[in-house]
This record gives sequence, structure tokens and C-alpha cells, in this order.
Amino acid sequence: MLPADKLDIIHRRHEEISARLAGGATGAEFVALSRELAELDPVASAIRDWRAAQSDLAGVEAMLADPAIDGEMREMAEDEKRAAEARIADLEQSLKVALLPKDAADERGAILEVRAGTGGDEAALFAGDLFRMYQRYAELHGWKMEVVSASEGTAGGFKEIVAQVEGRGVFARLKFESGVHRVQRVPDTETQGRIHTSAATVAVLPEAEEVDVDINEADLKVDTMRAQGAGGQHVNKTDSAVRITHIPTGTIVFVQEERSQHKNRARAMALLRSRIYDEQRQKLDSARAADRRSQVGSGDRSERIRTYNFPQGRVTDHRINLTLYKLDKVMTGEALDEIIDPLITQHQADLLAESDGR
Repeated sequence: MLPADKLDIIHRRHEEISARLAGGATGAEFVALSRELAELDPVASAIRDWRAAQSDLAGVEAMLADPAIDGEMREMAEDEKRAAEARIADLEQSLKVALLPKDAADERGAILEVRAGTGGDEAALFAGDLFRMYQRYAELHGWKMEVVSASEGTAGGFKEIVAQVEGRGVFARLKFESGVHRVQRVPDTETQGRIHTSAATVAVLPEAEEVDVDINEADLKVDTMRAQGAGGQHVNKTDSAVRITHIPTGTIVFVQEERSQHKNRARAMALLRSRIYDEQRQKLDSARAADRRSQVGSGDRSERIRTYNFPQGRVTDHRINLTLYKLDKVMTGEALDEIIDPLITQHQADLLAESDGR
């Protein structure tokens, strides 16, 4: 059964916020109330639909309780009752999902990190392919993506590339990409036609705001140097590259993409905040730690989550045993939602099972 008192509280809060916004809330209050209303809107709508369906069922049951109802009308009412009960069951499931606790970072942007793993040059090439997949996926969703730092592979692709992805709900969708992605294909340099296996690691961190992480300037070691291009060549003549070390945690970030040292420092600080924020969330939020384990197996980012088999044109996500024979469309970002959506659904089902078991 759904908690009627909780539904009443949500409904009243939704009406209260709507009234305050209509009454002319301004400034910071308007922003805060608008965000809260946007979060409550789908829940309040689900509550209204569920209660309307309950009312419809009560009306049909009252009709069936009337001894004067004739046979044909009774048969029609029985059909209506069955349809109403099925609709209520569907709406109740949707409402339960809407009531699940939300990850506070879901609506934020994200820091996307892709690194070549085992496999040498082929791993770097695959890391490049994965990054381009996420670039196209971001474009399809209307998100803004900017490279923060990159280290190119000797034969192409990337040893490591880090990007900032901005947009609403970015972290909610991309967080399921964290883990090891394995590729099976014949490299261009392979003369015998043998299939090679290599891997790349993806990490997705929620974008942190300054209020989320208190960083003391005295805890930072900041080094500036000339940016380096592929093969060690200088990409500019000024000391614009920035490396920041957060001494208490040992976290190191390096940014060289901009020609301005000031811009590189700002990006480095944003990346540093996100990494520290992610570490804090994992340490302090035990619920999210369990959530992460459910997403990527043991919760360790070294866990293999997905295999891309080019000879067979298939992609398999090992967490939900899902296989799609549309590798080309996954790699262009077009079919990536066909993997992410089932992952979200499974995650919601796991949370529902946990809440029902309590």
C-alpha cells in the first residue's frame, strides 16, 4: 500500500509552492522554488492520476453493489472494473518509482574521463572511439561538451581524455557508464586477421559546485608549465598548462587545453572539486555506495561492464545481460539509450525491491 499521509504532504507542498510562485516570488527564492516544483511536478501528477483511477474504481464498485442493475449493465461494469484495477496497478508502480529517493547529483552536469587500459595502441584507439561515441550522444541530447585535458596515443586515439559535460540530467544518464569497456576487433595493423581484445576505463563524476567542496588554498600546490603536444612538441610558447595537487588527498589534476593560464586554472579547480566531491560522496553516502555496487558489480571501476564485439556487430552489457546487434548505431550514440534505459529501469527495480523489503 502507498502511504496516504506521505502523498498528502507532497500534494500540499506542490500546491503551496505553486501558490508562492504565482504570488510573485523573486530572486533566489524564485530559483529555489522553481527547482523544487520541477522535481515535484511528476510526483504530483502521478498522485493525481492514481487517485482519479481509485475514484473511478469506487464508482464502478458502487454500481455493481446495486442489486437493481441488469445483466448487460453488470457485465459492462465488470469489464470496467477489471480495466480500472489494471490501470491502478500500473499507476501504482509508476508512483512508487516517482517516490524513490533521488540522487542529489542526478540533475547536474558531469566530468567524463576515458582512459586506455590493456591493449597498447589499440586500447588508445578504442578510448578515442568511446569518447567520440559520448560526444555524439551529448550532441543528440543537446548537452555542451568541452575537453578539459587530453593525452594522445602514439598511433591515434587517447591515452587519457577528460571532458566537462553540461546539461540537465547529464549525471543521471552517464553515471551508468562508469567501469571497464572491453573491445574485440581486428586492428588495422593486424596482418593475420586475428581478433585482439583490449580495454578502456570510463569514469563519470558529478560536477561539483564551489559550495559542495571547501578547498583551502593553503592545501594546494600549483605548478605552471608549457603545454605539450603529441610527441613532446610545444603547442604554445607560454607557461599556460596548470597542474594542481591537493595535498590532503593526494589528488592531482592537469589541464593544458586553453592558451590562457587563468582559464586552465579555473578548469583544473573545477575538475579537482568534482574528483574530491565524488570521493566524499562515496565515503559519506553508504546508500550511494550500495547503489554503485549494483551499477558496476563490485563498485570498483576496474569491473568489466560492457563488451563491444566488432566482428559480430554486437554490444553486450554484462550487468543486465543485454545484447544488441547494432554496434554501429551504439558507436554513433544513436542507440546508446537502448542500453542506458534498461540500466535505469533495473536500478529502479532494485531500489523498489529494497524499499519493499524494509
